Amino acid sequence: MSKLLNAVLLVLLLGSAFALVRNAYESRRLFAALDRAKNEQFQLEADYKRLDAERQAQATNLRVERVAREKLAMRPATPAVTQYVGDGAAPAASGGAR
Repeated sequence: MSKLLNAVLLVLLLGSAFALVRNAYESRRLFAALDRAKNEQFQLEADYKRLDAERQAQATNLRVERVAREKLAMRPATPAVTQYVGDGAAPAASGGAR
């Protein structure tokens, strides 16, 4: 009976040791994955800040106006180039809805 009990306790001890080793390995693996994810988060935050600064630099009023003038051949609206279009049906429609 004592040998059987010793064998059972030995098997339980070995199982417990294997579970301990597996849990230690898994915790190290998860910690390494967490560290990689934090490093990636810091890199993404740095990239976001850089891109946001570039976007703000590209969206200044002077730059937008210069690009509109040079690349898109746009010009400021003046009364000389403004055309007004009237709606001929608008007075008739508003007069009938009293």
